[in-house]
Amino acid sequence: MRLSDQFGYDLTLTDRDALAAWNATVQAFLAHGKTTPEHLETCLSLAPDFALAHGARGLFCLLLGRKELNATASECLSIARTSAQHTPITDRETAVIDALGAWLQGFPTRSADILDAMLVKAPEDALIMKLVHAIRFVLGDATGMRQSIERILSSYNENHPAYGYLLGCRAFALEETGDYRLAEASGRKGLEFAHDDAWGLHAVAHVHDMTGRSEEGAGWLENHPGGWAHCNNFGYHVWWHLALMYLDQGDADKALALYDSDVRKDKTDDYRDISNGASLLVRLELEGVDVGSRWDELALLSDKRAEDGCNVFADLHYLLALLNGGRRMGTERLLNGLKERSRSETDIGRIAAEAGVPTGLGLEQYRKGNYASAFTLLTSSRDNLYMVGGSHAQRDVFERITIDAALRAGFSTEAEVLIKSRSRKRGALDRFAEQRLEVCDKMQRAEQVMEDESLRAADSV
Repeated sequence: MRLSDQFGYDLTLTDRDALAAWNATVQAFLAHGKTTPEHLETCLSLAPDFALAHGARGLFCLLLGRKELNATASECLSIARTSAQHTPITDRETAVIDALGAWLQGFPTRSADILDAMLVKAPEDALIMKLVHAIRFVLGDATGMRQSIERILSSYNENHPAYGYLLGCRAFALEETGDYRLAEASGRKGLEFAHDDAWGLHAVAHVHDMTGRSEEGAGWLENHPGGWAHCNNFGYHVWWHLALMYLDQGDADKALALYDSDVRKDKTDDYRDISNGASLLVRLELEGVDVGSRWDELALLSDKRAEDGCNVFADLHYLLALLNGGRRMGTERLLNGLKERSRSETDIGRIAAEAGVPTGLGLEQYRKGNYASAFTLLTSSRDNLYMVGGSHAQRDVFERITIDAALRAGFSTEAEVLIKSRSRKRGALDRFAEQRLEVCDKMQRAEQVMEDESLRAADSV
């Protein structure tokens, strides 16, 4: 006799202890909990032929963006398919396995589409909802994230066990598509039903960041000290957000202290953790802060990841660390790999070609001090940069570098256009924008003085 999960859907499980472990796995995954792999291993030890668990494990591996886990994900797919041959599985379980297969073939876009199609048939399956959300986030598909949630929203109510998590995902999708007021309301409401939803908590922080309310945003996170204590490495990212709030208020010392105490508390080589560190150090340096030898640690780890090639967002942040850490050979290896992948007919090939390679080359030129070239390259891929994935807040580090390159190259008008475009997208001016607009104004007034013929020295007779 088949058992049902906490959402009321049938599973190919007959062991109640395995079911309890599976439900705990899904619950922890929804909350970005560090216990997710422990519950999953318990489930698989009790039900080694549970195809859905193997499929989910494979997708979890791919979401981590680590080259060595591709083999594990492939093994998960093989086991899941073998299990399905011996025991008939449900359509939901089949969809997860097919999604894993599509991603392993190089097409996470197809993976998300497969899961979304199943989600329409099983809208209350919060595992599939969260998987789609996570994959589309990696793809930078904010519109897809929002559409996925909106299609199933009416199927949820306050009695659904994942209602709060759904609202947290909706809050983030709304924020990434510019609906800041509704995003904040959804995130706050979601936390009333899921107190451990760090994703929803951080979605509200995103709204504060995008709307120039850093003081309020810092207070929001400081007033929820236990909101991400249960998290896996996602917790470091929430600390990163708090550091950004401090930096926007002009308190670089506080941001740097938080970098040491929490953002890089554990020197992991997870690409998301390195991304947090690298982008924060860049922001600090753009404000004139001496970050000391902190680049060395990030560069060493990034050098070992330079040829992973799993995720262009990761590649660009590894590149920031390699360039700023002075690792020339690692930089060359990474850029060469990015160029090679740009020629493949896969999702990552398209992303590398349209966004990764020009951005990477622009970062290299910026580090070399060739600011005009850097500006040209970075702006050439600016409209496609969303494709590398992540959030507006995460990709903003590249926007800041582009603006700085324009200013250093003497392109005051171009810099002003970029700053105003950035501010329209964000919904408000922040400290960074205000200060750079002042620089643009000074540069333009100086240019006018130099072009004023009446101020030129008269030719001597």
